[in-house]
Amino acid sequence: MSATIKDNNKKRSWSEVNKSKKAERKKWKEVNLEKKMKKELTGAEINQNLIANQEHITALKRFSSISIAVPGSIIENAQSPELKTYLAGQIARAACIFQVDEIVVFDDYADEVTAKKAKFNDNVGEQVARQSCVQLGRILQYLECPQYLRKSFFPIHNDLKYCGILNPLNAPHHLGTKDEFIFREGVVLNTPVKVGKGSIVNVGLLQPVQIDKTLVPGIRCTVKLLPRDTNSKKLKGVVVSPLLPRSETGIYWGYAVRIAKSLSKVFSQCPYKEGYDLTIGTSDKGSSVDEFDCPKYKHLLIMFGGLQGLESALENDNVLDADDPKLLFDYYLNTLPEQGSKTIRTEEAILVSLSALRSKLNPEFEVQKFDETKVYCKDSAVTEDNVDAVDSEINEANNSRSKEVEIKNDMSRFDSD
Repeated sequence: MSATIKDNNKKRSWSEVNKSKKAERKKWKEVNLEKKMKKELTGAEINQNLIANQEHITALKRFSSISIAVPGSIIENAQSPELKTYLAGQIARAACIFQVDEIVVFDDYADEVTAKKAKFNDNVGEQVARQSCVQLGRILQYLECPQYLRKSFFPIHNDLKYCGILNPLNAPHHLGTKDEFIFREGVVLNTPVKVGKGSIVNVGLLQPVQIDKTLVPGIRCTVKLLPRDTNSKKLKGVVVSPLLPRSETGIYWGYAVRIAKSLSKVFSQCPYKEGYDLTIGTSDKGSSVDEFDCPKYKHLLIMFGGLQGLESALENDNVLDADDPKLLFDYYLNTLPEQGSKTIRTEEAILVSLSALRSKLNPEFEVQKFDETKVYCKDSAVTEDNVDAVDSEINEANNSRSKEVEIKNDMSRFDSD
């Protein structure tokens, strides 16, 4: 007869009692291990985090930005879906060439009730806006995103159906596998790691990077790579502000996209705490750009009108009381006096205006010039020689990525949203 024990008026065998005690001991060990790992944060890691936070704060203080605002209705004026996509590509190319930091797509019809709407995700969160504004914003976001991250953030969608015909931005942060640079954009992978060891991030290299913080899987982050440790097989890095690469190295690091449901919300929803301290409106009714003397600025906004100009956008806005759009801006400029055509298209006006203003701009914080001859983070690059040095944690990350939905060339799979 086997030995038994009575517990809570129920008889259990000794094997069941031992199993329950082992499970309880295991639970306590895990709790104690978690506490121990939190206490074992070394002084070097603490200093590293402090340095990263200080760099983040410094970058914000000394950063002068350029924003442009374009109406989403210009997409509706295009004759075909291919031309709509190409028009958005022209705007993205112009923004990249002239190092624009923010593109605001505003509804110059002031969020009409009868207009077709769609959902859009930006830094603020998900919102519902006019279909043309959302389509333009989505294409701009797609082109700005590094190619190795697009599958993670952009599922198959009808708005992106013809993006294959667009010219690539070739932005500096669109790095290849063999490109050597200290900063990289990445996506946090859903890879299990030990408590207190941070997250695993895909940054477009042959193996992912282990960062210093634990982040939610699926989000985009900017990673600063650390020099490779000869005693470790892993690549390591720290999460930094997206502004830091440009502030520290002088290299352009892409633009952000924001949707504004009316002309007034371009100003009221400005992401900068103090707002835009210099605003410029463009129109053939403005004063000549040749007479423009640019004051110092921290955050500059340049606004462009649609088919009917900024006058129509102002008339449709229920918040602004001004009768003349020039009253909304510090300067109202004609960036191409004596033009030969009766009209200048918005995508053309962006190139013309940014070209005319480039030599006149006077930012308060000058960004250092990027030195192309300098090699950044050579020790952190992954080559074909060391790709075999991958542990089980890295293999799990690769398996996780392989499960993501792949974008195929079958155009019939695009939805109608």
